[in-house]
Amino acid sequence: MSFHRDKYQTFATLLEQFRSEIVTKQLDAPGMQHHLVSLKQFFQLQILPLTEETSREQSYRTEMSKQLRLLEIDVMFYQGARQAATASERRNTISDRLSTLTEYCQAILQLQEP
Repeated sequence: MSFHRDKYQTFATLLEQFRSEIVTKQLDAPGMQHHLVSLKQFFQLQILPLTEETSREQSYRTEMSKQLRLLEIDVMFYQGARQAATASERRNTISDRLSTLTEYCQAILQLQEP
């Protein structure tokens, strides 16, 4: 089970790094797109194939998948923002979405505690 924990912990770290760069570095659209692709690849290749989960863990993973799709849409909207106020609002939405994903990871990690 610690193998699973490592995967979720790594994913949570990637999410937090992305969120931190948005907040502190005012990450631009190509940078966001790069992080998004990395997150999606990690999730698809490392998280989705995991087995031996509880139904609660499966529910969290389903919700995480949905949130990743919504994050992709948020990044698209950010790329289309023409005014600084709109871009800032979109950046905040992306940050909130990443926080939600991190919370799901933390919830799964708590389920897996011995």
